[in-house]
Amino acid sequence: MAKIILTGDRPTGRLHVGHYVGSLKRRVELQNSGKFDKIFIMIADAQALTDNADNPEKVRQNIIEVALDYLACGLDPAKSTMFIQSQVAELCELSFYYMNLVTVSRLQRNPTVKSEIQIRNFEASIPVGFFTYPISQAADITAFKATTVPVGEDQLPMLEQTKEIVRKFNSVYGDTLIEPEILLPDNKACLRLPGIDGKAKMSKSLNNCIYLSDTEEEVRKKIMSMFTDPNHLRVEDPGKVEGNPVFIYLDAFCREEQFAEYLPEYQNLDELKEHYKRGGLGDVKVKKFLNAVMQEELTPIRERRKSFEKDIPEVYRMLKKGSDEAREVAAQTLSEVRASMKINYFDDEELIRVQSERFKD
Repeated sequence: MAKIILTGDRPTGRLHVGHYVGSLKRRVELQNSGKFDKIFIMIADAQALTDNADNPEKVRQNIIEVALDYLACGLDPAKSTMFIQSQVAELCELSFYYMNLVTVSRLQRNPTVKSEIQIRNFEASIPVGFFTYPISQAADITAFKATTVPVGEDQLPMLEQTKEIVRKFNSVYGDTLIEPEILLPDNKACLRLPGIDGKAKMSKSLNNCIYLSDTEEEVRKKIMSMFTDPNHLRVEDPGKVEGNPVFIYLDAFCREEQFAEYLPEYQNLDELKEHYKRGGLGDVKVKKFLNAVMQEELTPIRERRKSFEKDIPEVYRMLKKGSDEAREVAAQTLSEVRASMKINYFDDEELIRVQSERFKD
């Protein structure tokens, strides 16, 4: 069986360093590993519209932002098929068929759906499209016969829903769909970066993100303004490392060899943490080190993005080509699904022959 990956992002804003350490960096590694036969990277605009239906321009404008961030991070259209979800119409039809295999009560029990509904204050009035997005996600995954779906632990309930749909479909209509496996991040420190204000989640609305496309100066200013330990008021005060965004970012970004270059009085991050905890180490010094570390990581990404920005029509051509390729694959899966469901009336020569026999004198 071919090893196939499907992953992607909603185009509701520029991608930030949380996306980078949580998924983008790993995708590039998987792409370049040579272990997979096919990799599909989806810009999930149709899914984004389920809670942005009144603001389609927001989604439209961010398609190119996400594509540029993908390319800047090292995703390569020669190795990965990058496509726009709405341009693969077959996904909508698959979603419609799968809706018959899932109950309303099952969707209501999905922990991820419940959490997202609360975050968006949809308790009183939930858009149907948003409520059923686990079904849409199952269509996305199965359309490309994905065997591997790299996501965070918070998405486990979503993948379990997909598996249930696959099992139900195959039990009713015969073995047709492939059951995917989840691929979790291998670095627990990178599961979720907090916002620079210490909030649990980066959010454009909270203005607490470091974007991959931020300038060098913007990154520096954001790092120097980062929330730390509120009780670490003086340099000599003992500081708290746990839950401190500056150290969480260092866990995610810094490498041991960077100490020799940027902070030679320490050999590694453990030594830096110990000094901070016993007191005598100021936040400014730690933040300056974090800035040096992150600039080293982000500068090549920033420069690649500027290069791709010089030919935006070519980026759209790449997305068009990827969407066409994705649609061919999804169309083949849809054909197999229709045949299994016995709704391929015009392609079923045996059906036509049998019915012809029925009505002969």
